[in-house]
Amino acid sequence: MDRADDAVAGPNAERTAEAVVVELLPSALVRVRLAGEHQVIAHLPSTQRANFVRLRVGDRVLVALSAQDRTRGRILEILTKGQLIP
Repeated sequence: MDRADDAVAGPNAERTAEAVVVELLPSALVRVRLAGEHQVIAHLPSTQRANFVRLRVGDRVLVALSAQDRTRGRILEILTKGQLIP
């Protein structure tokens, strides 16, 4: 395993999970619910913010969880728009 593989698969590697947008917060932050009823505060990357991607409550998204703080994350992709998952 070389140094590039260590950076990707190391202990500080980000983990991704599907989530549902629960609440829209100020400053382009959103509260999302992961499986198991865990809630995380996530933000859009600057490229999506520049392209004015609008999120709504009920949208399914793919979130990369921070390695240092598991209550924070970054939205990587919008999976479906406006469909609530029970």
